[in-house]
Amino acid sequence: MTRIRFIEPPKRRRASIRETLRLVVGYGLAALAMWAVFYNGPAKADDQFYHPDSGELAGRPGSIIRSEPMPFAPEGASAFRILYRSLGLQGEPIAVSGILIKPDTGVDEGRPVVAWAHPTSGVATVCAPSLSRGVYRQIQGLEQMLQQGFAVVATDYPGLGGPGTHPYLIGDSEGRAVLDSVRAARELLDQRDQTRFSVWGHSQGGQAALYAGVMAGSYAPELKLVGIAAAAPATDLPTLMRDDFASSGGKGLTAFTLWSWSRVFDIDLGTIVKPDAVRTMDTLAGGCIETIFDLLERRIEERPLSKDFLTITDLGAAEPWDRILKQNVPGVLPRNIPVFVAQGLADGIVRPAVTVSYVRQLCTNGSEVDFVALPKVGHGFIARDTAPAAVQWMSGRFAGAAAPNTCAQQPKTVQGD
Repeated sequence: MTRIRFIEPPKRRRASIRETLRLVVGYGLAALAMWAVFYNGPAKADDQFYHPDSGELAGRPGSIIRSEPMPFAPEGASAFRILYRSLGLQGEPIAVSGILIKPDTGVDEGRPVVAWAHPTSGVATVCAPSLSRGVYRQIQGLEQMLQQGFAVVATDYPGLGGPGTHPYLIGDSEGRAVLDSVRAARELLDQRDQTRFSVWGHSQGGQAALYAGVMAGSYAPELKLVGIAAAAPATDLPTLMRDDFASSGGKGLTAFTLWSWSRVFDIDLGTIVKPDAVRTMDTLAGGCIETIFDLLERRIEERPLSKDFLTITDLGAAEPWDRILKQNVPGVLPRNIPVFVAQGLADGIVRPAVTVSYVRQLCTNGSEVDFVALPKVGHGFIARDTAPAAVQWMSGRFAGAAAPNTCAQQPKTVQGD
């Protein structure tokens, strides 16, 4: 059984943002970044920064191709846009972009690194968080992490910012991007002996964080992963796709997934998607949710998806979709990696029952899990509302304190289970 530590979410600061989030939650993972850049809109960056020559790709995964200072960093901190080397789905060298933020005080050599894994921002190249002026507010808990003296590195993921199609919800791709971002951060910080890092992610980023944990020992054995924090992680993809499809947010999530996978794996969408919906999906995939105006425009663009737009009723019943879904379910973590998991009990996108099931798997495997649940909190606010607790938890892991474990004496069910 799985015990849940309940905490009260902080009061919302502004009603207008709360109302905006009601729209965002309805659109699920694809709209999560919108509220953070609500007053800012997209920034522009030199195209040449994001697109290296083929000769520049040669080098160790995680080594930096180039970096440049970024403006408007949080007070008392410096920020850098980075382009670093990683590996693609076939093991080919690729470039991945991101940002690094570090406090201006303290010594970089001993500074712990936190890798932030962002929720869905879109599947188009221009949807990279590093291209947004609001990127600092998208990183939940950034202020608290900087106050703790942490350096924070935030990958864009492959295909966002850099060239190529974004392999949306493909765990190995995300995991490598996260781990290589830590390597890049250590290079930029000129760290030689400091190898400790933690990962903190939300939604798609929660999946990325878990995959980084699964892969760290084999892919980046020189690094010391002290813990993983995940808010509403996307774990059981077959169940999430099936249960969410009836909602508008679920249809948008499915559209993003199918559009990306059809290109990454060279699959004909026409075998399962109705012709008018294919055109709609192409339109949706070309944009990002950056402002409320984009969100309202997206509502109009999604109308052809308001009805059943697939020729099948369950992706899990058709190949190769079922195989790909199952291949991107994160497994249990090594027992020596403690985990913080946060879940909103009003989440209609990553449903509580799915997260509870995954936490039970971790507990059964012997992991130390601190599971926090917030009543009446939906998908859009869960990372923001639990960020202080997540940062405090990560601070404990960096300090070497015993990890909290809520696996024992737990209630059998939570809302939605």
